[in-house]
Amino acid sequence: MAKTEEKELTFEESLEKLENIVKKLESGEVPLDDAINEFNEAMLLAKSCDEKLKSAEEAITKIVNPDGSLSDFKVEE
Repeated sequence: MAKTEEKELTFEESLEKLENIVKKLESGEVPLDDAINEFNEAMLLAKSCDEKLKSAEEAITKIVNPDGSLSDFKVEE
């Protein structure tokens, strides 16, 4: 399937690959079949980045209670 499934890329690696694909596609010098493949890979990378960002957001909005349970972090004014 896609090259990105060979190993789990870090967020930074995925983002860098995504940026490189966008530059290639924006150049207009990629044959149509290759452009379609690059686009599909870019969509997978974008989805992976989005999932990692959502996961990170969830992690930083939680607080560990003294009993070890998690609860939403709320700032009291």
